[in-house]
Amino acid sequence: MSGGGNTEYGRKRFQRSRAHFTDRITADGRDGWPVEAGRYRLVVSRACPWASRSLVSRRLLGLEDALSLAIADPIQDDRSWRFTLDPGDRDPVLGIRFLSEAYDRRETGYPGGVSVPAIVDVPSGRLVTNDYQRITLDLATEWTALHRDGAPDLYPKALRDEIDAVMADVYEDVNNGVYRAGFATGQAQYEEAYARLFRRLELLAERLAGQRYLVGDTITEADIRLFTTLVRFDAVYHGHFKCNRWKLTENRVLWAYVRDLHQTPGFGDTVDFDHIKRHYYQVHSSINPTGIVPLGPDLAGWAAPHHREELGGRPFGDGTPPGPVPEAERVPASGRP
Repeated sequence: MSGGGNTEYGRKRFQRSRAHFTDRITADGRDGWPVEAGRYRLVVSRACPWASRSLVSRRLLGLEDALSLAIADPIQDDRSWRFTLDPGDRDPVLGIRFLSEAYDRRETGYPGGVSVPAIVDVPSGRLVTNDYQRITLDLATEWTALHRDGAPDLYPKALRDEIDAVMADVYEDVNNGVYRAGFATGQAQYEEAYARLFRRLELLAERLAGQRYLVGDTITEADIRLFTTLVRFDAVYHGHFKCNRWKLTENRVLWAYVRDLHQTPGFGDTVDFDHIKRHYYQVHSSINPTGIVPLGPDLAGWAAPHHREELGGRPFGDGTPPGPVPEAERVPASGRP
């Protein structure tokens, strides 16, 4: 889909907004939002790395039947995320055309941006939370009664301090670092973000040279958060965001690591490269005013053997892989390698 564009991107110094709506959906319902199958709807864009964390977590934990999914069009306009992929340009469950309508039902005149991931209360149509840092942690720890049999422990108690420390560094220098480089409005800002990004990637490569996953011998939340940035690296961050010291395919360790995860059920089957490329290149009109979407990079290498299993590790710990992707949630062929 052509058209759209958001005129705000890249016009001022980039600063990641904190989530404004931080209510939590918990087992005990202490914020007024108890975990309940079928009550809530997860709104995502497959283009967005922050939203893609929740897509991976939901798949790994087997929450597809408990937490329904709405997928926004990757092409935004100044009204932000819209449901133009659905019949009649409306989400079939929430009945709304724009995610902002759920925000408005929660708080009239909310001054912040409309972001994904977002979880909406279906009966009231009100936004519950857009806390991208907390949503996946709660899916892992508060929604356990609704997890599938064999669901992995993505945030094991014994490793949480180490996971939190790794995720903090990854967030500051990598997840957010690519954006600080891409949306920099001055040379010094860009160079600082660029230097910190590649220094952190080098440190992560050193860490992963001798162990299959970031923390412990199983997949954790830390791996999910790094994956959603790395999987976009060559497609958009290397060129569009000027993070071009090297391509991910040129880093032996990180390229093998991200392919290992991509080939793991629950990761690659949530990735839509078509949505990713069209969003970044067509929406960020201040960075790419022509709106031309590059044809590359060649995605064939994603299926190549990675040999990371030689390092040991048990992807799902004592659990099992998730089942097949629900038919309605399959990524179209245009978005797959």
